[in-house]
Amino acid sequence: MHQVKSLDKLPPKSEKVETLKIFRQLSKSSKSLGELKGIAQTIPNQEMLINAVVLQEAKDSSEIENIITTQDELYKALTTTEKQVPEVKEVINYRKAIFLGYTLLSKQGFLRLKDIEFLQKTIIENNAGIRNIPGTVLKNDKTGEVVYMPPQDKEQILDLLGNFLEYFNLKQEDFPPLINLAILHYQFESIHPFYDGNGRTGRILNILYLIINDLLDIPILYLSSYINENKTDYYRLLNKVNKTDEWEEYILYILKAIEVTANRTINKISTINELLFETIRIVQIKLPKTYKKELIELLFEQPYSKIEYVVKKLNVERKAASRYLNKLEKIGIVTSKKIGREKIYINDKLIEILKKH
Repeated sequence: MHQVKSLDKLPPKSEKVETLKIFRQLSKSSKSLGELKGIAQTIPNQEMLINAVVLQEAKDSSEIENIITTQDELYKALTTTEKQVPEVKEVINYRKAIFLGYTLLSKQGFLRLKDIEFLQKTIIENNAGIRNIPGTVLKNDKTGEVVYMPPQDKEQILDLLGNFLEYFNLKQEDFPPLINLAILHYQFESIHPFYDGNGRTGRILNILYLIINDLLDIPILYLSSYINENKTDYYRLLNKVNKTDEWEEYILYILKAIEVTANRTINKISTINELLFETIRIVQIKLPKTYKKELIELLFEQPYSKIEYVVKKLNVERKAASRYLNKLEKIGIVTSKKIGREKIYINDKLIEILKKH
């Protein structure tokens, strides 16, 4: 089933994407996303939320590419100097790319081609850049059958990317932003501009597009967990648009993913908030002299914490930092664990929340 037509430039025909079903789902997805934006602003320290959600996304998005790790392995890798296995390193690189994209967008307010190349290079750690040798095809892993042949000519790839970026950066009047997000995601994955890392780069572009359109302030909505649960449909529907130019079912899928994921993230934020306030209450009652707002927030910013983090955050000596953490362990706020030569203090209750979808 080779590609039967060349990839069209954006935008698609309005009658293909403006259907009654799509607008009904758009209403639900927009409502959930609006609620998420609102509740995210109630978290006293945004860093806590970004750290937690971004790491979960790095894990889930990499899982789509069959790069499997656990939350524990990732937190260990971020906290200790232990040697990282390749899978963990790839997920950590993906996390780094998300933060780079967010920083770039915050400074510039738009993305350039070299920014997208930089994100992909950060994920993959090579300099191959845009594909310039023909022969790239996407195959069914099980049967070996070619399911899609992306554009092969580098000039055509660059032309399509120029059109993609123009559509990505402009405030679109053609369609509502969430419909545009689905269209842009399809287009980027279909251009398939790199030899590797297209899926992960494309999923970072999704969140950046929400931020560029003021639908979210911080990078906390990711569709990877939903795609993982409905992977067969995801690839089937991308392919269906390519072969038949039928957009409705694919756009409904992405809009549903936004609604479901936004609702899950709202629940997660509420639970994190409850745990934060409960932790503050317990420490204020049991260790009034030790209680410091910044200390508790640190345990939520870095669920795997250590003495150095406390020294830096509170500007205290190592002895004092160690004493604080040991007291918190005695009252059950954290548990300590020796990893290599380092002693790590783990906020287990938060880790449990983060593990759940």
